[in-house]
Amino acid sequence: MRFDIISVLPGLLESPFAHSILQRAQKKGLTEIVVHNLRDYATNKQKSVDDYPYGGGSGMVMGIEPFAKCIEMLCAEREYDEVIFMSPDGERLDQGIANELSIKKNIMILCGHYKGIDQRIRDIFVTREISIGDYVLSGGELPAAVLVDAVVRLLPGVLNDETSALSDSFQGELLDAPVYTRPADWKGHKVPEILLSGHEAKINEWRYEQALERTKKRRPDLLAD
Repeated sequence: MRFDIISVLPGLLESPFAHSILQRAQKKGLTEIVVHNLRDYATNKQKSVDDYPYGGGSGMVMGIEPFAKCIEMLCAEREYDEVIFMSPDGERLDQGIANELSIKKNIMILCGHYKGIDQRIRDIFVTREISIGDYVLSGGELPAAVLVDAVVRLLPGVLNDETSALSDSFQGELLDAPVYTRPADWKGHKVPEILLSGHEAKINEWRYEQALERTKKRRPDLLAD
């Protein structure tokens, strides 16, 4: 699976992709993550990619030409299943979207900055707009990293235990049950006896009940959906 990410600040994405699960996935050849510097496609000597908005108003708008040049170059090299713009007014990222994207082959992600990007980029090239929450960040780089992480960990072979992702919170519309590890008794705080019983069916039943109860208390909207 390949991700091409277009950013005016590619340095912001160096660390998230150079450690832990994402680093391991790339070393195994299970995913390829390529970050493209939008300034390399600027059409002026100053390498600027933004300009004042038509109609006035505050802030600067990222122009159409640098994005279009980069997108067209990438699309000439391969076919993309999705061209995603990370935007606070997009559909909110959830586990279902991550699952859906995890079976794709090539994904392009556009990172906005400043006041936003020229609407024509969104109209002409973008196939999907995704938000990570109802708030505004300085740019789309951190949301892009969140999206890639959520998707890559689902790819077969990325996690040491491939069943781990299937039991995560939001898989099956429930939050995850409480988890424990050694020691079984820490200063009088004990692990539930059922988890020490070795009875798989009863443990699974307990975990389901705990997940259901936790979801009722913390995210009843998931059950309503």
